[in-house]
Amino acid sequence: MTRSSTSAAGAAPDTPTPAPAARTATNTATLSTHVLDAGTGRPAQGVPLDLERRADDAWEPIGRGVTDDDGRCRSLAPDGLRPGVWRLTFDTGSYFTATSVRGFYPEVSVVFEVTEPGHHHIPLLLSPFAYSTYRGS
Repeated sequence: MTRSSTSAAGAAPDTPTPAPAARTATNTATLSTHVLDAGTGRPAQGVPLDLERRADDAWEPIGRGVTDDDGRCRSLAPDGLRPGVWRLTFDTGSYFTATSVRGFYPEVSVVFEVTEPGHHHIPLLLSPFAYSTYRGS
């Protein structure tokens, strides 16, 4: 926050005004994800993730991450998501290999569209032979 002040006698004390970064941050969306292993009933720790944005006919890499001990990743888009089409790819093959499980899906890609500011949460419920996702909160 920056402060603006008035020099006139009797004027109100300094009034907070939003800093430029704070004003522009409201124009973007935020992203988080949570991966749960339905086979074990536990969070899926260590799942590599890639976030990409559609740019014309290609995908532009934006961020990479790995799920934490609770199966969550919150740092894929530190600058936020602009309106557009995005792809979040979960490297489930690496996760299954690390947990000594033979899985059918080596990766899961979720393509979604951001149309407005706000938080976007994309959970993935994973098992060796099935997965599901939805827009969470």
